[in-house]
Amino acid sequence: MDSAVSDSLLSAPRQPGPESQTEESLQAWQLDHTRAPIATKIVVAGGFGVGKTTLVGSVSEITPLTTEAVMTAAGVGVDDPSKVPGKATTTVAMDFGRITMAQDLILYLFGTPGQTRFWFMWDELIHGALGAVVLVDTRRVTDSFAPIDFFESRQLPYLVAVNCFDNAPRYAEEEVREALAIPPQVPLMLCDARRRDSVKKVLIGVIEHAIAELRLELARAR
Repeated sequence: MDSAVSDSLLSAPRQPGPESQTEESLQAWQLDHTRAPIATKIVVAGGFGVGKTTLVGSVSEITPLTTEAVMTAAGVGVDDPSKVPGKATTTVAMDFGRITMAQDLILYLFGTPGQTRFWFMWDELIHGALGAVVLVDTRRVTDSFAPIDFFESRQLPYLVAVNCFDNAPRYAEEEVREALAIPPQVPLMLCDARRRDSVKKVLIGVIEHAIAELRLELARAR
């Protein structure tokens, strides 16, 4: 994470949305129509109320698309909001955002719905993804087992990010890794889904891990 690539990505300025950009404010590479930036897809997954919508919204340079619906009496016995006090809405399809990480790299972020009854959508959401982030709440570690198993079974590179809620207990990395049975090659990071700089570090970690996994796969194929 201390590589020159990471530093350059972290230092990249936040790009305004297309609605606020004028030709005068665009950089030279943005006006060069002979080249196109690399666009890739990152999936953000995790249990119910773990902070996926917050993560996408805190880092997106465009107004994020959300599919939040108010939780009603119809969800009683189906959704369990008892472990997420004060939560009144839930994602029923996906969250979508975009961030320009560098002059030639754009990430499209897709947040998955957290409830098990919407998991049938996950296979569609991960189609064409470079990698994934599994958000973890240390107060509800067991909610992370299924997302981790999902990406393991699909062989999609993923990173585990512990969302540091204000009132959540803190554990050493080794304890979290052991509790989640995370393979040693899978990165584990602490983050605050409300902070843009923290989320950017997580996204850089996913990109670097996915590239490393791809290189290993290519090396094995030779």
